[in-house]
Amino acid sequence: MRVDEQAAYVEYVRSRMPWLRKLAYLLCQDWHRADDVVQTAITQLFVHWNRARAADNIDGYARTVLTRVFLKERRSAWSRNVRLDDAAADRAIEAEDSVTTLAVRHALLAVPPKQRAALVLRYYCDLSVEDTATALRCTKGTVKSQTSKGLQALRKALGGKADELLANVAG
Repeated sequence: MRVDEQAAYVEYVRSRMPWLRKLAYLLCQDWHRADDVVQTAITQLFVHWNRARAADNIDGYARTVLTRVFLKERRSAWSRNVRLDDAAADRAIEAEDSVTTLAVRHALLAVPPKQRAALVLRYYCDLSVEDTATALRCTKGTVKSQTSKGLQALRKALGGKADELLANVAG
């Protein structure tokens, strides 16, 4: 890779790192795991930087790589290790309604990984069904069913105040 290509990669990663970490956190619900997922994703992005730069949407390419790294990590034996602490609970968040945000993030832990990925891509990243299907390497019908099941699991985890809490986060 040429020096100017390396400089472009470094600049891109430096400017998008907060966004990548936040997206990874929404998928993992653990800052340490999110950092690991981001590190693996930006390494893969570096290896395929020429392809990424040629893409119509570099952010979309990076988001897809990050999501696929998360899903692959969830299938590995490492993901079944027991966590001894919840580092995310001690972390301050920047939101207008931190109680609601924490409740929804905690409820996301109850949603299976593929459904969680579908929810994050559809509602946090605001991707279309088609773009989500491409990122997850599945059909549009699978995205719709995973999103529906994910919302059902999220509502179940939130209990009786699900609609009110989700409306506060969305609006």
